[in-house]
Amino acid sequence: MTSTTDLAARLYPELRALRRAIHADPELGNDNPRTQGRILGALAGLDLEITTGRAVTSVVAVLRGTAPSEGPRPAVLLRGDMDGLPVVEATGQEFASTTGTMHACGHDLHVAGLVGAAKILHELRDQLPGDVVFMFQPGEEGPGGAGPMIDDGVLEAAGRRVDAAYGLHVSSHEHALGVWSGRPGPLMAAADQCYITVHGRGGHGSQPHLAADPVPVACEIGLALHAMVTRQVDVFDPVVVTIGRIQAGTKDNIIPDDARLDATVRTFSPANREAMPQRMTRLAHGIAEAHGMSADVDYVRGYPVTVNDTGEYAHLVDTVIDLFGADRYVEQPFPLAGAEDFSLVAEQVPTAYIFVSAYPGDDPATAPANHSAHALFDDEVLADNAALLAEVALRRLQRG
Repeated sequence: MTSTTDLAARLYPELRALRRAIHADPELGNDNPRTQGRILGALAGLDLEITTGRAVTSVVAVLRGTAPSEGPRPAVLLRGDMDGLPVVEATGQEFASTTGTMHACGHDLHVAGLVGAAKILHELRDQLPGDVVFMFQPGEEGPGGAGPMIDDGVLEAAGRRVDAAYGLHVSSHEHALGVWSGRPGPLMAAADQCYITVHGRGGHGSQPHLAADPVPVACEIGLALHAMVTRQVDVFDPVVVTIGRIQAGTKDNIIPDDARLDATVRTFSPANREAMPQRMTRLAHGIAEAHGMSADVDYVRGYPVTVNDTGEYAHLVDTVIDLFGADRYVEQPFPLAGAEDFSLVAEQVPTAYIFVSAYPGDDPATAPANHSAHALFDDEVLADNAALLAEVALRRLQRG
């Protein structure tokens, strides 16, 4: 009987060519028509039920297994995201992007790996006592493609809600090539945004006493926000607040009317995520009022916490170890502060998500990280990615 790893190895040259074509031509956000076209071309000729998104350039493909099943036929979902980043590539690779955008987070490998899984499972469909939904998703880097795809019915694409969903993410650093890593429970943070505008009264820079200068007040709010998380938040349930942008004024001797702070807020529990808007609003209002000014706070919900279902994650890790060996898996002690809109799927169905290193060199600890213009990802992980996704779906369907 042909194994998923054998089939993946056979497909590797094809998957590598697809990955490199996608890498050379990244697209941003939820509008990825050229990538969508390449996916559709790669899936052409397979016995799949294919639909494309209404609001986003997604691809959903359903494979119907032909093995008999006792009772209701199970269904599982496999996901790969497909968008790039507004990064000018500096890797020097022969297939590097020249468009001013870059697959700096490895989503090109995700697409090619998921295409490989679809082809493997299509070959093995007589062993599938259920159905597989392949979710090719744009917009993970923002504004978020998983939500529109859920609204379009991706979780029910097989005719009923999927029983479980699985995904993976490549990394350009931290571990040696081919090492898998993850953890049960919270895996990645929720990511929200907070926009604070301090309203003062403009004037001449030489006479600040005749104005109401919002700039030092905004600076005070920024420092106080960073201090607040060290004094109001349990260190064992952390919160990260980072102010990434400060905007005020037009010239050195002009006191502006307003000053604005833009912050990202990362939380790992529903309790802290629920509490942060009130904490930040109270702090901003109080400091502004203490200086005789006012502040507006706009708190925007982003991606929720990505939580690995304990049972599904154990199934995924067992599959990793069976296919590649125990020395190829490392359990993370803590969640990552990055965020992922696959979390929206995890809120709906039991989900497992795992990382794999695609670092091509000898010193992953000092390698450029994902999102860097210098990040490198090795094609060699493509066969493993395809085999793992296919195998985890195959075993899950056979388990029922």
